[in-house]
Amino acid sequence: MEMTHAQRLILSNQYKMMTLLDPDNAERYRRLQTIIERGYSLQMRELDRDFGELSEEVCRTIINIMEMHHALAVSWENLKEKASIDRRRLQFLGFDAATEARYLGYVRFMVSVEGRYTHFDAGTHGFNAQTPMWEKYQRMLAVWQTCPRQYHLCATELAQIINA
Repeated sequence: MEMTHAQRLILSNQYKMMTLLDPDNAERYRRLQTIIERGYSLQMRELDRDFGELSEEVCRTIINIMEMHHALAVSWENLKEKASIDRRRLQFLGFDAATEARYLGYVRFMVSVEGRYTHFDAGTHGFNAQTPMWEKYQRMLAVWQTCPRQYHLCATELAQIINA
């Protein structure tokens, strides 16, 4: 991350203020302040994670994934014979915090800040699936998007989607 001296000074002052405003995380802010003030380039790359960017396309894909899971739940509720599909397999698990942190952050933002999909169960890990999910969701989306009635799926279509 490249910053001018003025930008580094401003950010350093922000971290200094955060140590006073948030004493529980003061050590973290002092560490970041030191990194910024001294220009430790290797450690400054950590800030890229905090100030990362998700493209509009990725954001829309994540919303589509969440909408697909909403449609799966609605369709399952409308099934007459529910025994053929375990409800837990339809649950939105989220993303892996270790490898998909940006996606996980967006999901948490959508639920906690935007108030969308609040009916999803975040579980004890807050949508941390603890395993990479992006590719699985892509396969599921591909199948779901070919279904003619995406919110009125039959048991066969539900099975095809979750087994994708």
